[in-house]
Amino acid sequence: MWQSEVRVDLDAIRENVTRLRAGTSGELMAVVKADGYGHGMLPSARAALDAGADWLGVCTLDEALTLRRAGVTAPVLAWLLAPGLPLHEGVAVGVDLAAASLTQLDEMIEASRQAGSPARLHLKIDTGLARGGATVADWPALLEAAAKAQADGLVEVVGVWSHFVYADLPGHPTTDRQLAVFHEGLDMVERAGLRPRYRHLANSAATLTRPDTHFDLVRPGVAIYGLSPVAGERFGLRPAMTARARVMLTKRVPAGSGVSYGHTYLTEADANLAVVPLGYADGVPRHASNTGPVQLAGRRRTVSGRICMDQFVVDCGDDPVAAGDVVTLFGPGTDGEPTADDWAAAAGTINYEIVTRFGGVRVPRVYDGERP
Repeated sequence: MWQSEVRVDLDAIRENVTRLRAGTSGELMAVVKADGYGHGMLPSARAALDAGADWLGVCTLDEALTLRRAGVTAPVLAWLLAPGLPLHEGVAVGVDLAAASLTQLDEMIEASRQAGSPARLHLKIDTGLARGGATVADWPALLEAAAKAQADGLVEVVGVWSHFVYADLPGHPTTDRQLAVFHEGLDMVERAGLRPRYRHLANSAATLTRPDTHFDLVRPGVAIYGLSPVAGERFGLRPAMTARARVMLTKRVPAGSGVSYGHTYLTEADANLAVVPLGYADGVPRHASNTGPVQLAGRRRTVSGRICMDQFVVDCGDDPVAAGDVVTLFGPGTDGEPTADDWAAAAGTINYEIVTRFGGVRVPRVYDGERP
């Protein structure tokens, strides 16, 4: 008997990747960073590859090496690389690495020497996000140094890329400005004598709404898990995650009873309370106290009072509720249950954050649609 669980529908991931793959002429990189956005990196990666993903994208070197150690041979790009990492380990197993500065390039050149093979690089230009990537002013020097390193047989420049600011708002003028800067950056790449196979810019939102940004490769992340990156649009995607628990305890309390820490909730009438063994240590956002939606005993209800580290309470009024009843926090919404979008609205955040919170040590993931 389970107490709480996160169920992940791998067939939904396959279906979403198939849909996204059909919408582009470029190759598709399934982004499986952050433990597959909370869905489990390895099962999600394998499902995405089953459905035709060409690449996998991760942030850290450790994530990339985990994929390789698990026997994943597909192209993998890792892009969040602090100084001093054992990059030669990634080079040795064919992990592509992102470089955005001369310092990073130098580290990758040294990694190639240690590994005894050229490092495969994706050079990143900052087109306006002011996060990762070389500035436009620094871009020519990076290209010149990379071209020399490639001529010396130390690196292979495989790709050039950047990332959008407002792709979740189709039609925002910043997207067009970034696209123009990217084209200028590509012109500089050509003048530097580099001919990378892959130019990539499109995240989930741009994959779904801006085919003019697809170039040679698209990088959907949250969309492969069935969540829309654009508010109010579904795009036919099917959410893959369901989070649920069983009621631990029920009790009858009188009207005016304070519930949970700080008594921020008072019962309006005599009520049946259900205590649910999930809390913010398990991924339930504390800032959804008194607003988080659940489905319990056939109805939508709302978290009553503060969400605690390990549990929360639901006021069920006069409706019968018993220990062991299933409480669904969110799922695909097909049976009337709340969705990750509903929880995002309740917590004042985005659906990305809701799913990446779940599936920790205490809440096991259960996979539907696993293949041998």
